[in-house]
Amino acid sequence: MLRYEKEAWAERPGRVLAGVDEAGRGCLAGPVVAGAVAMPADLAESLYAGSLAGLTDSKQLSAPRREAFFAILTATPGVACATGWCSAAEIDRLNILAATHLAMRRALEALPVMPGFALVDGLPVKRLPCDSAAIVQGDAKSFLIAAASVVAKVSRDRYMVQAGERYPQYGFAEHKGYGVHAHMAALIRHGSCPEHRHTFRPVQDADQKLPGFEY
Repeated sequence: MLRYEKEAWAERPGRVLAGVDEAGRGCLAGPVVAGAVAMPADLAESLYAGSLAGLTDSKQLSAPRREAFFAILTATPGVACATGWCSAAEIDRLNILAATHLAMRRALEALPVMPGFALVDGLPVKRLPCDSAAIVQGDAKSFLIAAASVVAKVSRDRYMVQAGERYPQYGFAEHKGYGVHAHMAALIRHGSCPEHRHTFRPVQDADQKLPGFEY
């Protein structure tokens, strides 16, 4: 999990290295959230061998383990964590890919020190505020990207729990805005709310209550 980090540190000694990942790209409601995590090489190696052993792609972790790793990342001196957000309204205005990239830029810019290089999950991202390398499935291959995925996922999940309190009819706390059966049934019953992404076809179809579109 530290292979890409070690290569980056060796090639760019003295430069701050960050990992970046997003959460919520495939949802029908709520923001897309990017996480950015940076730390020195010696601290990363110590945490990887110790309290963050087992850290990997947040989707492969249980909610309690994500919360535990999040608590360690955000409380450990020397670890810098930040998030960048794009709301549902911004996603509708920009499109989901552009909004995801903007959230990543915002996350990097929110770090206390701008990284000199970033490891990014997925495909290359243009116009980041620092040099970067993209790693497909990086959240399962890179320690810093995995850390960023946990920061993004936990931050977004907490937001969706709060959104569920504002709009209890949709069950956001349970499904976090993904298009599961219960969410689609609620959309058909109640129509959409401001947290929904109104340019996404399932939301449009539910609002229009197209013939045969039932759950």
